[in-house]
Amino acid sequence: MQTNKLKIGIVQQSNTSNIESNIQKLEKNITECAHKGAELVVLQELHNGLYFCQTEDTDQFDLAETIPGPSTERFGALAKKLGIVLVLSLFEKRATGLYHNTAVVIEKDGTIAGKYRKMHIPDDPAYYEKFYFTPGDLGFNPIQTSVGKLGVLVCWDQWFPEGARLMALAGADLLIYPTAIGWEINDTPEEKQRQLDAWTTIQRSHAVANGIFVISVNRVGYEEHPTPGENGIEFWGNSFVSGPQGDYIQHLDTKEQNCVVEIDKSRMEAVRRIWPYFRDRRVDFYQDITKKFRD
Repeated sequence: MQTNKLKIGIVQQSNTSNIESNIQKLEKNITECAHKGAELVVLQELHNGLYFCQTEDTDQFDLAETIPGPSTERFGALAKKLGIVLVLSLFEKRATGLYHNTAVVIEKDGTIAGKYRKMHIPDDPAYYEKFYFTPGDLGFNPIQTSVGKLGVLVCWDQWFPEGARLMALAGADLLIYPTAIGWEINDTPEEKQRQLDAWTTIQRSHAVANGIFVISVNRVGYEEHPTPGENGIEFWGNSFVSGPQGDYIQHLDTKEQNCVVEIDKSRMEAVRRIWPYFRDRRVDFYQDITKKFRD
């Protein structure tokens, strides 16, 4: 009998420059989540290695891989063994000189259910992603899986309500954000708290505005800047699962941690009946939303 209950595993971990060691730790953590009953496991952004976008370095393109490729094959075999749906985040080499920041959803049988190429690409100090990633061209389309339609986006996408709305309008059951975000170590405690609060608030607002569950998975740990004397990034973790009213179902801290959370997807229907935002949208007056700015 089909059930609306779904157990979701979150893997929040720190990484080193040793990719094989990172992957082995990921495999261990994924397996731990599966043994706790997780049917869907979500990993953080660019989970195989360090966050290499702190600088612009052409040697880092050597980290990119094809899809399908080594990671989808290896993690696909694990997903099949454990009988889980798995959300990956990879540095995709589409062609020579053409690279993407790409999320891949692996089905329970180990096959690729679909992929999403990060649409919004930041270019800020310590987050020089425009140097590495071409903006995505697959649009905002949920990926159909055996556990539901997954609205997968990536990190910087989480600040834009348009992507969340379009995924929800296309029938997504969940919004999923693999993430790599942290503090500059010299920020004051007050500024750090403001940044963290803004990050959680914007994503929980997507849950409220769309009556949908949100899963956001961030990395943890301090990663040094490759340039001596420069400050690195202290990744703040705080991965969470939000219900369709913006409520925390689970909220982690800044430590490495795995957890399994059970949600009831029928809550979406119940919440949308009492808060019918889709019914009341004035689509006949939204044409200007596609403009860069209204003069």
